[in-house]
Amino acid sequence: MRLVTWMDWFNKAELVPINDPRAREMAPEISREDLHEAIHVVTPDGRIYRGARAFRFLGLRMPVLVPLGLFLWLPGVIWVAEKFYMWVSRNRYLLSKIFGCKGACAIIPERKSHDKGDS
Repeated sequence: MRLVTWMDWFNKAELVPINDPRAREMAPEISREDLHEAIHVVTPDGRIYRGARAFRFLGLRMPVLVPLGLFLWLPGVIWVAEKFYMWVSRNRYLLSKIFGCKGACAIIPERKSHDKGDS
């Protein structure tokens, strides 16, 4: 979440943690188990994107992710990306032990997200 917040230069996304009551209000049809398995994007018009498709959607809205977003639109790439995303999701605890965020996360400067209502 910290990385996505840092990349969101134009405040296009609002990150809502699973435990936030608004998460259930925004997408009541998504189970808590599904929320734990993958990132989800709920668009203003109610469409829901999950996993790699969520990154493809965000990729075209955040300048740093535009190359990834465009790459994910190439034929067949989203299928591979979904498989990779699910593998990472299933193995995230093992991967976090291997790659731990100890000093590496300090490379990414913390960026405060602003509420949409602030001026």
